[in-house]
Amino acid sequence: MSVASTQPRPSPAPQQAGAGRDERLAGVSVLVRLLQRPELGALIGALAVYLLFASVDATPGHLFTSIAGMQNWTDAASTYGIMAVAVALLMIGGEFDLSAGVMTGTSGLLLGMLITRQQVNVWVAIVAVLVFAGIIGAANGMLVVRTKLPSFIITLATFFVLRGVDVGVTRLLTNTVRFDISDQAPGFVSAQSIFGSTFLAPYNFQDAVLWWIAITVIATVVLTQTTFGNWIFAVGGDANAARAVGVPVARTKVILF
Repeated sequence: MSVASTQPRPSPAPQQAGAGRDERLAGVSVLVRLLQRPELGALIGALAVYLLFASVDATPGHLFTSIAGMQNWTDAASTYGIMAVAVALLMIGGEFDLSAGVMTGTSGLLLGMLITRQQVNVWVAIVAVLVFAGIIGAANGMLVVRTKLPSFIITLATFFVLRGVDVGVTRLLTNTVRFDISDQAPGFVSAQSIFGSTFLAPYNFQDAVLWWIAITVIATVVLTQTTFGNWIFAVGGDANAARAVGVPVARTKVILF
C-alpha cells in the first residue's frame, strides 16, 4: 500500500536577473559596440581628411575652414557624393561599376546636345537623359547576370565605349568636346531654380548639397527599412544562399546597375 507524501513540493528557483539575454553581449561595452559599427571607419576617414587639409591650409584667414571655403568644397563634394551613394548601393550588392564616372559626363553632353542642337525643353531633355542612363545601366546589369563575367570587366568596357562616343560625337557635331547650354533655353529657369539655386544667403551654398543629403537619407531608408534593402544585403553577402531563400538575385543586381 503506497503512502501519499504530504510534504510540499519545492518551489522553482527564481530566474536570475538578465536571464535569457545573450551572454556574448553581456560584457560588451558601449565603446566596443560603437567601434564595431562599419560606418565608423568612413566617419573617421572623412574627419582625418578634413583635419589634414585644414592643417596644411596656408591661405590668409584659413579659407578652407571658413564658411566661404565650406561653400566651395561642399559644392564639389556633392557631385561626387550623389554618385557615391548609387555606387555604394551597388557595392553592397556585391558588384562594381567603373563606368559611373564617364556615364556622368556622357549624360551631361547628351543633355547639352538635346538642348542646344535639337532645341528640346530642358525638362524633356532631363527625362530623356535619365532614361538613356537607365538603359546603359540595365545593359551593364544584364551582361553581368547573363555572362557571369566580373562586373569590373563589363563596366570597364562600357567606360571605354562611352568615352569614345563622348569624344567622337561632340567633335563631329561641334569640333570641340563640350556644349554650352544657354540660359534662354525653354525650361532652363525652372530647372535652375530646383537644381542650380542656392540657400543660406549670403553664403550661397548650392542646392546640390541638399540633393546629396536627401538622396543619402533615401538610400539609408531603403537599405534599413525595406524588403529591397534586405535583398541588397543578401545578394552582396551570398548570392547562392539568397537565391535559395527566394531572393530575385538577377533582378536585384540589374536594378542596382
